[in-house]
Amino acid sequence: MGKIYEEIDERWASFIKAQKMFFVATAPLAADGHVNVSPKGYDTFSIIDPLTVAYLDIGGSGIETLSHVQENKRITLMFCALEGAAKILRLYGEGEAIDFNHPEFNDLMKLFPAHDRARNIICVRVTRIQDSCGWGVPFYEFKSERDQLKRYYADKSAGDIEAKYYVSNAASIDGLPGIEKPE
Repeated sequence: MGKIYEEIDERWASFIKAQKMFFVATAPLAADGHVNVSPKGYDTFSIIDPLTVAYLDIGGSGIETLSHVQENKRITLMFCALEGAAKILRLYGEGEAIDFNHPEFNDLMKLFPAHDRARNIICVRVTRIQDSCGWGVPFYEFKSERDQLKRYYADKSAGDIEAKYYVSNAASIDGLPGIEKPE
């Protein structure tokens, strides 16, 4: 059985920073809705304070996380040690999706100096911190980040990207609202 912690202390902050990848899990309220798990990479995670974190959602093929968080706020972030000692850390919490039109978006982007654009930022108020052994997680050696996502966005204007979001990210696979064009 894992231990529960009161906050993200220096030990856990170091563990989180050392991981090259983390996973985000959300689900809609509907019993027949699709649970979503997304892997995240790059340097896209920030610890704001011991009970608040944020990650940069650069973009992708779906809008499930944003849609689920807008509907019910439930979110879990999972970090697995793929090198070194076995360990898993889960951060359970309530999320808020800050999309590129939100008044706080540009200030929050400063948390991620390696990136100049994103689809949204997910801020999480952490309500439970729990570790587990991770003994069943295999070792993986980090080789490098993939560059396809960065290359995809590199030659597109902000206007082109936003137009794409309004069309392809308008709704989740369960029909929940996604990114809505301002009136």
